[in-house]
Amino acid sequence: MENLKQKIKRGETLVGFGARYTIERDEFKKIAEQGIYDFAFTDSQHSPYSEDRLVALAGLAGECDLPLHFRIKNTRNTYLIGNHLDLGPSGIEVPQGETVATVDEAVANFYYLPQGVRSHGGAHRVGDPSVGPQAYADWWNEYGVLWIQLESVAAVTSAFNLAQPGVDCLSFGPTDLQMDLDHHGHPDLKTVDDCVQHAVKELEGTETVVCFRSGDPENRSRYTDMGVRVILENAVV
Repeated sequence: MENLKQKIKRGETLVGFGARYTIERDEFKKIAEQGIYDFAFTDSQHSPYSEDRLVALAGLAGECDLPLHFRIKNTRNTYLIGNHLDLGPSGIEVPQGETVATVDEAVANFYYLPQGVRSHGGAHRVGDPSVGPQAYADWWNEYGVLWIQLESVAAVTSAFNLAQPGVDCLSFGPTDLQMDLDHHGHPDLKTVDDCVQHAVKELEGTETVVCFRSGDPENRSRYTDMGVRVILENAVV
């Protein structure tokens, strides 16, 4: 059975739902059991997340056979990616990515040798660490999903350079991006949709795809028609 990373590489359209940090067990399972979502997403950038809560939610997602994607608190926290992954999520999103240096640090801390320098350990890691350090590392390096979030015009215009090997998705933060457009503007990129289309075009021929927070499921086709391959939506309960 193909994992999320493999499906992304094949160009499948994938849909995830947002799981707030306070979501109850029964509600999460009810959403997951509909069988219409490929993964769940939770956020610590704008939420008071604890490590215990991440362990619990990652465990619940695992029970439901759904990968859990986790947005870290700050761009400067890429050095903590390995620690977050040791708590159980299947993927990481780095907010406000703008530089290749940020991407390089994220990739290094996300992957094990030989692709990165992530340290081995963590009883709550997804998968089966009992297979041994290198076997688990090899499995993880073909399983884990890494996103870098674009939230400014500068980031969007650097999309091709940010799509370094190991970055599965460039995701969009439409609210912050719209604010940046309002304040700084761009001669060619007038709207968030312009930015999405620009990124899709820039990523042609790479192994990185575009992810967009469309919210309402009724917006899905609008963005998939633009070439977006990973969609984040509000859960249908």
